[in-house]
Amino acid sequence: MDDADYSLADAEQLRLAVGRFVRRARSVDTVPAGQAAVLGHLRRDGPLAIVTLADRERVRHQSMARTVRLLADQGLVDVAADTSDKRRVIVTLSTTGGARIDDERTSRATWLAQAALRELTEEERTVLKRLPAILEKLVTEDR
Repeated sequence: MDDADYSLADAEQLRLAVGRFVRRARSVDTVPAGQAAVLGHLRRDGPLAIVTLADRERVRHQSMARTVRLLADQGLVDVAADTSDKRRVIVTLSTTGGARIDDERTSRATWLAQAALRELTEEERTVLKRLPAILEKLVTEDR
């Protein structure tokens, strides 16, 4: 494949389409994106300090503390002082928070499955099934 087979214009079209797709998929969410990101980190990685969550989301500690407070007020996370350093706060995904993440993901997947069945041909759905593996090649960490 030479460089003319995939141009900057092609890449820009993909970027725009992926952005619109992500925004549409998130439109069924009930948890704001910043809060959902925190819940996702806790689901994947287990309990984390507020400072660690702030680093991962590239926000100030104070902003993350506010987000965690909002999540705790909703019962989606539990907070406790770190047993080894009382100045640090450890955030843990609550059972309710885990269920909320599951509900959000199910809502997105339901929307996508219904839209694919309604809007795409059988051939397009076959291509769509290959898309996750293709996109993963573009986002692997070792690139």
